[in-house]
Amino acid sequence: MKLSGILCSMMMLFLGNMNADAQDIFAEQREGWMQKALGTTPELMHETVRPVSVVKAVKDDAAFQGWRYEPVQETVEAALYERNFKDVKEITLDFGRHLTGYFTFHTKTLSRCQDAPVRIKFTFGELPAEMNTPLDPWKGSLSRAWMQDETVTVIEVDKDIAIERRMAFRYLKIELLGASPDFDFAIDDVRFDAVSSAGQVQTQLNDDAPEIIRQINDVSIETLRECMQTVFEDGPKRDHRLWSGDLYLQSLANRYSFRNFDLVKHCLYLFAGLSTDDGIVISNIFEHPVPHPQYGSYCLTYCLLWNSTLLEYLKDTNDMETALDLWPVARRQMEDAISYVGADGIFNQWARGSFVWLFFDWRDGLDVNTPMQGATIFALQQTYELAKMLGKEKEVASWPSLEKKMRSAARSRLYDSRKGYFVSGEERQISICSQAWMIKSGVLSAKEGQRALKTVLSLNESEPESVKMPGTPYGTHYLIDAMLTCGMETDARDYLIDYWGGMVRKGADTFWEAYDPNDDFLSPYGFSPVNSACHAWSCTPVYFIHKYPELFQK
Repeated sequence: MKLSGILCSMMMLFLGNMNADAQDIFAEQREGWMQKALGTTPELMHETVRPVSVVKAVKDDAAFQGWRYEPVQETVEAALYERNFKDVKEITLDFGRHLTGYFTFHTKTLSRCQDAPVRIKFTFGELPAEMNTPLDPWKGSLSRAWMQDETVTVIEVDKDIAIERRMAFRYLKIELLGASPDFDFAIDDVRFDAVSSAGQVQTQLNDDAPEIIRQINDVSIETLRECMQTVFEDGPKRDHRLWSGDLYLQSLANRYSFRNFDLVKHCLYLFAGLSTDDGIVISNIFEHPVPHPQYGSYCLTYCLLWNSTLLEYLKDTNDMETALDLWPVARRQMEDAISYVGADGIFNQWARGSFVWLFFDWRDGLDVNTPMQGATIFALQQTYELAKMLGKEKEVASWPSLEKKMRSAARSRLYDSRKGYFVSGEERQISICSQAWMIKSGVLSAKEGQRALKTVLSLNESEPESVKMPGTPYGTHYLIDAMLTCGMETDARDYLIDYWGGMVRKGADTFWEAYDPNDDFLSPYGFSPVNSACHAWSCTPVYFIHKYPELFQK
C-alpha cells in the first residue's frame, strides 16, 4: 500500500472512531475525496537564508507600536561568529524579510574543553515591538505557548543544533542564559531553511505603476507566499491551520500571483473529505498527525465561502471533473444555510434554537444579522451559478425565487430608505459590514450602494462612536470590493492605498492580521504581540491591483 493509502486509511479510522454512531451521508465518496486530497499535497521548496545585519532596538513613539530596529556597524561575522559568546551575551539579528521554516545554529569551542551544558534562549519575532514587549505575566487570551521563544540546552558544542519547531519571523534575539566559566565557545553559524509551496509569481505590474502600488503588491505577494505551505495556512506564526473563509480570499489573490491552482484543489478536497457526517464543512483543518478538522467549529459564513472558492476554482481551471465531484458538498452547505431562513425571507441566527457562529470581522460588538442576510443571498447567487455551469440547476430550481424573496425582505425589513443605509439587529446598528454585504449581494443598486457607503463613512468621520468600522484587513477587503461593485473606483483606490499603504509606511514586509489606522495596539486577543503579522486574509490587494489594472496601476 502506498504511503497516501496508509495515511488515508489512518484518517478514515480516526474519523470513523469519532463518529461511530452517526450516519455518514457522504460515506461512499469520502475515501475517494481523501485520496485526491493526499494526491495533491504539494512539495515544499527550500531556500537557505542567513542574517543580513545586526540590529539594536530603539524606542520610538513615531514607530509602529513604539519600537523600531536600526542596524549597527559591525557585521554578523564580527559581532557574533568571531567572538566568545560569553562576551556577546545578547545579540539581535535581522534576516531582512519575513521567513517561515526551520532554524539551525552551529557552535564551536574556542578554548579549553566543555565541562558543562550551555543554555541559550532564542526569541523569534515578526515585528520590533513583539521582540521588545515583555511577555510575562501573560496578558493574552490565546496560549502563551504561541510566542516563539525557545530555550536550548547545548550538551555538546562543535556541532549543528536544529530547533524542531517551525518558526515564522524576521528578527532573532539570541541570549546566553548559562555557561561554565571554564571554557569558551562561539556561535559561528546561524541559518534558516525557508519553506513555501508557492512557486514563482506569474504576473507582473505595468512599468508605470505607482511606487506605493508596487510596494503594496509586493507585500501582498510575500504575505501569500508565506501562508502557502502544504495548505493555504491562516498565519504561519500562530494559526497553522487551513480556514475555509481565508481560503476564498487566498484563492482570489493566488489567481493574480502564483496561479498555483493545485493547492486550491488540495484544500477543497480536504474540506470535503473531512466534512461532518451530515455533510457540513468544518471551518478549519489541522494537518498533523493526520489531517483532521477542529470538531465542533461550525462557522456558517465560512461554509458558504467554501462554495464560492469552488466556483472560482472552476472558473480558473475549467476542471469540471473536480467541480462535479464536489458539487454535492456545495449543495449541502447551501441547503444548511437555507434552513435558517424563515417564511418571511429573513435569516434567523437562532432558527434552530441554538447559536450558530457567523464571522465577518474581528470588531467588538459587531451585529451580524444584516451582513448574514446579504451573505446568504450572495451564496445563493454563487452556488446557483455553479449549478448552471455544471448542468445541475434543476436540482436547485427553487433557489432563484428564494433569493428574490430574501432580497425583497432585506429592503423592507432592514433598509432605512430615508437615511439611505442598512441597519442591523434590535439596536439598529450601523456598520460598514452591513452595507458591504448588501452591495456585494446586489440588494442595492450601484447608486444606492454609493449613497449607503458614503453616508456611513461620512457618519464615521463626524460621529465615530455611532459606526462599526472594520477592524481587520478581512473586513476591509469586503469594503473595497463593495466600493468597486457600486462604482466608487476612486474611493476604492484611495482607501486601499491609505489602509494597506499605511501598513507599508509603518514597516510591514507582510500584512498584518489586525490593523486599525487609529489604534496600533488593536488585538482580538487582548495583547498585540500574539497577533499574526503575516496573515492570509490580508493578502488581497494583489487581487484588486491586477483585476482592475486600469484603476490601480495608472
